[in-house]
Amino acid sequence: MATTAAGRRQGPEIWLRGPVPPPEQDPPTSSPADRHFSWVATHGGAGASTLATVYGGHDSGRDWPGPADPPSVLLVARTHAAGLESVLRTLESFRQGEAPQGLGLDAVVLVADAPGRLPRQLVRHVKLIESLVEVYRVPWVPAWRLGDLGGEPPRDTAALARLTGARAR
Repeated sequence: MATTAAGRRQGPEIWLRGPVPPPEQDPPTSSPADRHFSWVATHGGAGASTLATVYGGHDSGRDWPGPADPPSVLLVARTHAAGLESVLRTLESFRQGEAPQGLGLDAVVLVADAPGRLPRQLVRHVKLIESLVEVYRVPWVPAWRLGDLGGEPPRDTAALARLTGARAR
């Protein structure tokens, strides 16, 4: 390896266009806790406010995030028929470029609309959504229905907790 007049090492010209100074420090690494999201409800009562409280992030309600809000979007809907249809409409808005410039769709978060399993017809809608975008599921949480949003996120949401930097049980 050749050395320049300034004493810096220089690699083969085929690989470098000029001297490369040694790195001053390692680039900062970001952790999920450093990442911020805007929760966007695709319909009224979707649960965006609850999720923003439990997992952190900005609650945009049913509006797109503003210029000062995090541009990483998590769409929120309930798992009933109307909720799943609203997600598909909002995904189509993103696909057609109707969302404000600079927003990034990170995932869809589906919040259970009732305890128990989904009917087969709704499962088909969920599979369609999963074929289009990353989907996280949030189970029915009786305590949330009563307004108790304290504590850690449900155990079944560990992947969503990792994404948002929250701690799951």
